[in-house]
Amino acid sequence: MKLEKPLARIDSAATSRSQVYVDRPGSSIRQTLSGTRSALVTLFLATALVFFVEWIVRRSFPDTVAYFLDPMRPAWTTVAAFFLVMLALDALFGREHKGALLVAPLAILPAFICQQKQVFLSDPLYPTDFLFGRQIMELMPVLVKDRPWTAVGVVAGLLAAVVVTALLLRYAWRNFPKLKHRERLARIVFALPLLAAFWHIMDYNQFSWVRDRLRVIPIMWDQTENYRHNGFALAFAINLPMANVSAPAGYMADAIDRIPVKPLPAGTTHRAKPDVIVLMSESFWDPTRLPKVKLTPDPMPTIREMQGGDVFSPEFGGMTANVEFEALTGFSNAFLPYGSIPYQQYIRNPIPSLATFFRSEGYVSRAIHPFQGWFWNRTAVYKAFGFDTFRSEENMPAMQKRGIFASDEALTKEIIRQADAMEDPFFFFSVTLQGHGPYEPNRYAKNTIKVEGNIPEADRQVLATYAQGVKEADDSLKMLMDWAKKRDRETIIVLFGDHLPPLNTVYTSTGYMKDVTAERKGPKDQMKAQHETPLVVWSNKTGAKKDIGTISPAFLSYQILKQAGYEHPYYTGFLGKVYDHFRVLDRYMLIRKNGKEVADWLRQPKIPPSLRDYRFLQHDMMFGKRYSTERFFKSHAELLQAGL
Repeated sequence: MKLEKPLARIDSAATSRSQVYVDRPGSSIRQTLSGTRSALVTLFLATALVFFVEWIVRRSFPDTVAYFLDPMRPAWTTVAAFFLVMLALDALFGREHKGALLVAPLAILPAFICQQKQVFLSDPLYPTDFLFGRQIMELMPVLVKDRPWTAVGVVAGLLAAVVVTALLLRYAWRNFPKLKHRERLARIVFALPLLAAFWHIMDYNQFSWVRDRLRVIPIMWDQTENYRHNGFALAFAINLPMANVSAPAGYMADAIDRIPVKPLPAGTTHRAKPDVIVLMSESFWDPTRLPKVKLTPDPMPTIREMQGGDVFSPEFGGMTANVEFEALTGFSNAFLPYGSIPYQQYIRNPIPSLATFFRSEGYVSRAIHPFQGWFWNRTAVYKAFGFDTFRSEENMPAMQKRGIFASDEALTKEIIRQADAMEDPFFFFSVTLQGHGPYEPNRYAKNTIKVEGNIPEADRQVLATYAQGVKEADDSLKMLMDWAKKRDRETIIVLFGDHLPPLNTVYTSTGYMKDVTAERKGPKDQMKAQHETPLVVWSNKTGAKKDIGTISPAFLSYQILKQAGYEHPYYTGFLGKVYDHFRVLDRYMLIRKNGKEVADWLRQPKIPPSLRDYRFLQHDMMFGKRYSTERFFKSHAELLQAGL
């Protein structure tokens, strides 16, 4: 009897051990099933999120479905990437599916911003756009005024999204299943190496066999197609290396040395040193080009009489700084990554420009813009370009406004005031502001331009506001020319528009364009209609220069120096040689001197030698070793030695 209890204990222990041995396989199976179920849920959430993001950006349910069903497009590659990111975040925070709650708002908000950007500017969202978020916030009041209910909806949606996300995260922290250390480690070991490999193959500057097999095709020359084919998330990621500009094939010191330099005339003299005023007029365009409407009286009689040609803007509705970059440097956006913004990304060191040229000739070089100096990074850029001073809103007298923007009339009076205070010859580069959109009704106390035609009333009001701004820009140019006519010293005035205005549905209701934004590529006549802005080159001694034709902004420096009677190894010599063959240099199209177009020229195995050399010189001075400084930009080198 005494042995019964010990035996019972032994029997009980053996039974317990037996249960442990029996339960362990079942427990392992349950854990495997639980892990599989969790992974499948994460995969479903990744798929749903990618689908929703594409639906937002594409604004079409059928197009989104087609993106997923097309085996030649990387929809499921995107899903896999989101799946891996969610697994890694789950492991980091130790909770199932918490990664989905963190990734969702970070994906949906940029998708919504991308959709809105495409509405206003036709381009998708690029990583570099976040470099100028402050600019967007500064313009927010006028955007809100133009679309108040949209703004209310956006704010309400953002607040709701923040509250819902916070509540979901709180709920997840309390209720989502915890991951054991072994489960977290398994997710990290699985996800991180694959994510690292995926990130490595996304650099479009390097060929990747794996990337091709995954159907990810960087289409950097056509970003609309890039986003359509790859989807928003992958196209956005592909553009992240945009700040890295690789040297063009063949770039080296010998290649620069082989570029011929046009010799300057011996003992070059100038008839005098003319004062030069360049006006880049915000969103200035000829609205009488619109069909189905009649504007009376003509809103731009002075410019129409003096106009000598057109500028082929590389932009539409915005991105003023990119046009300004070409006009001041004589370099071209066509040689830079699509979507890049040189003012924000690349101008970090002194760059030769018209400002450095005129300073080397004894001029005062001054930039004038009636807005804040940080906008488009202009304070730093103008210093790098060699301007003596930059007069901005912070250091100019208060100006009369039209809406929230300084009026062209007030800016013109300020330019005259500053010019009258000058003794030395001067080069002024001024960017106007009044023409900036959107074009809300009642911006002006009275619209003096009558709009006739069968278009919606809302479009009529937008067009009336814009036309009134054009009239006042025209009046301001006449005021400046009348002042210049009384001066003894020759005064050259150049005016051009930076891009077409964002008139929204005015374009579609009049039939001028099939969409509210311009196309980036197409037949020559279509591109000229959607990218040409008026150009005036006028002298108080010789009058208006005619028969310039349509030119890229990069050729403005050539036109200005020729009009002023100067020669320069790069601006008149090299650019003059390029100008002898080509008048428009766009990333999608060349227009030759004879008017013939060359489409998709950058994708050809060989490009014309003059354009190859053009690319070499631009890369050399912006990103390279500056081998060409002494031969092409000696005055710039001398200013650098003097401390610029």
